[in-house]
Amino acid sequence: MTSDWPRVQLHVVTGKGGTGKSTVAAALALGLASHGNNVLLCEVEGRQGVARMFDVDPLPYAETRIATGLRWSEDGGHHPPGSVYALHIDAEQALLEYLRMYYKLGPAGRALDRFGVVEFATTVAPGVRDVLLTGKVFEAVQRNSRNRGARQYDAVVLDAPPTGRITSFLNVSESVAGLAKVGPIKHQADTMMTLFRSPRTAVHLVTLLEEMPVQETADGIAELHAARLPVGGVIINQVRPRDLPDDALEAARTGRLDAATVADDLKRAGIEGGNGFVDTLLEEAKEYAERRALEDRQREALAHLAVPTYELERLAAGVDMGGLYELAADLKEQGLA
Repeated sequence: MTSDWPRVQLHVVTGKGGTGKSTVAAALALGLASHGNNVLLCEVEGRQGVARMFDVDPLPYAETRIATGLRWSEDGGHHPPGSVYALHIDAEQALLEYLRMYYKLGPAGRALDRFGVVEFATTVAPGVRDVLLTGKVFEAVQRNSRNRGARQYDAVVLDAPPTGRITSFLNVSESVAGLAKVGPIKHQADTMMTLFRSPRTAVHLVTLLEEMPVQETADGIAELHAARLPVGGVIINQVRPRDLPDDALEAARTGRLDAATVADDLKRAGIEGGNGFVDTLLEEAKEYAERRALEDRQREALAHLAVPTYELERLAAGVDMGGLYELAADLKEQGLA
């Protein structure tokens, strides 16, 4: 089984709030960390969501090993898993590291922090903040001699800001255009764009089969294309199992299920319902069928976007470590990881 994205080193995961993009990013990192690959999972929103998902202490500004990758066997062979490392990227710490690496400002950089210069730079100029956050991700993908002894990764997964902000977040060259026409910040932004716009990057969008997330996904893809940023796949999250065949769904939706037949079936199964029990079941079946019809329409809308799609079933018991590995295996089987 091969990946749909063999050339991609940076997987950016975005999505409307509430669609589960952080969960998908974590599962993708576990899936990519099979076959001995080491993967870095980065977060930039300051929520420490990765630490909570993997049940570890809050992450420092340091690459920390948090999990063993997905164990995956194919063709009868055994392939030892790699490791997932995580990094909580903080703009202020990223600026200090930037000053240390590029300007050799060690103690002097910390002195700037004490005087509030770092906070000024990252608050007054939001474009600079995005350059610093994405700059650390860029450095993790594009490791060079400036960061001696740093760990090399086979892939980097970025748990990115929501869909509505992803284009401006990645399009850092445009973000700093009004701040710096020349100089190191402009040069850094332009250099990062060579990676973000290359086949080595893919921006994956997470959605639910609901109207607003699907519309935001469509808008996000259009914005990414306009900014010449590479669109990856669409991950449809929390898909409900299809418990009824199409003809039964249509009968339930249109109110054509026969109450007497349902009552007889229940009786044969040993279930005795009281007054109104069958009517309640029929009403719930109708609501379920209407929901499935809505989901089918949204799935058709996603198909028109001409983007590869992947589906993850809703985990009835919620998402724990076992659930993350289950989702990782699903992504691997479908070719995303």
